[in-house]
Amino acid sequence: MYQHKGQEFSLGGSAGAIALAPAGFGRGGPAVAIPTLSAPRVDFVPDLGARIGSREWWRGLATLTALCGSAYALAPSLDRPLVGATPAPWSGEPAEQARAQSITPLAYGADSGSRMAAGDLVRPLGEAPERPMLELTASLGSGDSLARVLERAGVGAAEADSVAQMVAGATPLAGIVDGTRLDIKLGRRPNKHVARPLDALAFRARFDLRLEIARVNGALQLTQVPIRVDNTPLRIQGVVGESLYRAARAAGAPASAVETYLRALAGKVSIGSITSGARFDLIVEQRRAETGEVETGQLLFAGLDQGRRKLQLLKWQADGRTEWFDAAGVGEKRSGLTRPVAGRQTSGFGMRLHPLLGYNRFHRGIDFGAGYGSPIFAVSDGAVTFAGRHGGHGNYVMLRHGGGIGTAYAHMSRIAVAPGQHVRQGQVIGYVGSTGLSTGPHLHFEVYRGATPINPKTVNFVSTSLLSGDALRAFRSKLAGLLSTPVR
Repeated sequence: MYQHKGQEFSLGGSAGAIALAPAGFGRGGPAVAIPTLSAPRVDFVPDLGARIGSREWWRGLATLTALCGSAYALAPSLDRPLVGATPAPWSGEPAEQARAQSITPLAYGADSGSRMAAGDLVRPLGEAPERPMLELTASLGSGDSLARVLERAGVGAAEADSVAQMVAGATPLAGIVDGTRLDIKLGRRPNKHVARPLDALAFRARFDLRLEIARVNGALQLTQVPIRVDNTPLRIQGVVGESLYRAARAAGAPASAVETYLRALAGKVSIGSITSGARFDLIVEQRRAETGEVETGQLLFAGLDQGRRKLQLLKWQADGRTEWFDAAGVGEKRSGLTRPVAGRQTSGFGMRLHPLLGYNRFHRGIDFGAGYGSPIFAVSDGAVTFAGRHGGHGNYVMLRHGGGIGTAYAHMSRIAVAPGQHVRQGQVIGYVGSTGLSTGPHLHFEVYRGATPINPKTVNFVSTSLLSGDALRAFRSKLAGLLSTPVR
């Protein structure tokens, strides 16, 4: 029902007829039916998923085929692409105007923007002016010197040498580590034919010292800025898991310290026997500056607690050798003999025909053929009991080792040690010669147990350093001080 200003229209009845009923004119009348045209509805796009095989379905399939064929027929060929309209390139004045209003990358000079001709007030310069001051950074390379770095930065050779001497008066130049950063400030120069003067220089000369050089009233002045440093060692403890190395690294120990720790333990215990659950203890040198930098050094203490066995090792120097000592003052075991000279054996131990005397005689050692003047080494640590001329042995040196073992070296051309001197394994004690009863340059080497000569090839003695007296007390005091270091 639709009503408007007294007119009433009604839509009803059967399809194809509209009934109109006028109202509001004071009287009623019969409704007038207006017939309408109707046509059968044809669906050309039915659902192809329903009523498959019906007439409507085939009609929809025909529509789809027609649409696809039309699209294929009207599509461009694949071997002949469509050519679009290409604008002609700009040239001449339009191109220059467009370039002036564009943004040009720095790599191309960034020469964009409109240009204006010079006015009457513009005067051409004879040369481009320089910056009044240059600030730059340089680094000290490996094998480099401070003076050469300053010269490469633009400082004159004479002034660079003067600055290097000023720095050497505050700290050794060799102590400045490679890679040190130099903050350099160069001032104005009178012309381009001379080097710029150094106005300021600042760098970290040492971990605990910063140097600053500045030009005051035309002269360079050096200022030392001390940096407070805390030298408290770093102590790291933890529990061994699947790997001692990985457990120590996970606890924060530096890689170099862990490697040293494992080598120290290897002299006292088998690394493979350390099982999970054991506790490790490391104390490493550490320096912390007030500026925030942290520097770690060498391993000082190596500890291992395996429950039944507790191992504490401290690095200590004794008799000119630095090694790891346990809490009882027992050092590392060193086994085996160093070859006394670089040469081949020419004579063995036992009875032989003497080459000069012409009869059989017991040979108390073995001979090594070597060139005249070749160095002779101590086969193990020991003390010199004799050094001098010794009859048919010529120049002769005797060493006393631990366990009642002694060694002797004969026919030297020159002796390099003195009686009472302590020598280390591998240290040069003399040089090959042909003094005494000798047919040519060689080394006669003897080994004694007590006063009895023995075959040197049968000896493979073990030496161990032991601390006693004042050395042992100082060692234990140092160990107690390190063990008081708090754990990280």
